[in-house]
Amino acid sequence: MTLLPESLLLVVTSGGCTITFHGAVSDFKRRLIEASLRHAHGNRTHAARALGLQRTYLLRLIRELGVTAPPPPPRRRGV
Repeated sequence: MTLLPESLLLVVTSGGCTITFHGAVSDFKRRLIEASLRHAHGNRTHAARALGLQRTYLLRLIRELGVTAPPPPPRRRGV
């Protein structure tokens, strides 16, 4: 396994925090998913469609990235 030289790692220092490239990408994904879920009022199917993702992949990303998502809307019962 080849490791990248330290000079190729992106490290951003902001407010005492060090963020690597992968950390920044994960943070971007998390914020994008959270914004999409807010826009879709918590509807994961609509958020996935807006992001161009499969619903199941979005659910996996939500779990893996620790996304704080609004709860899905309650299901309507037949009238």
